[in-house]
Amino acid sequence: MARIERFEDIEAWRDARHLVKQIYEITNDGPFARDFGLRDQIRRAAVSTMSNIAEGFERGSNKDFVRFLFMAKASVGEVRSQLYTAVDLGYLEQGSADEIMGATQSVSRQIAGFIKYLKSRTA
Repeated sequence: MARIERFEDIEAWRDARHLVKQIYEITNDGPFARDFGLRDQIRRAAVSTMSNIAEGFERGSNKDFVRFLFMAKASVGEVRSQLYTAVDLGYLEQGSADEIMGATQSVSRQIAGFIKYLKSRTA
């Protein structure tokens, strides 16, 4: 694994950043934009994903980093769950949701792999 010197070097963080942009784009217009509760919650969960990766990295210990990665993984799962709500309410077409759900699953897998790697380094 290449040496990671900044949280910006972490692929999962970069992909989570892209996910945040996607979430903001789909929540800017139409009925999704007017459902302030769901709109704000899905945005917070997406931002939380990338923020927890960054914060955990900056803590400086693998143990803390793993803890924050678990929080990031939970947040990206929350985003995926809220996408189902958006589809069920007609705020988002299934095809658009599927694309973003794929991105959430990818970020989740990346985070899980990183957790596994870090745990193996501290065992």
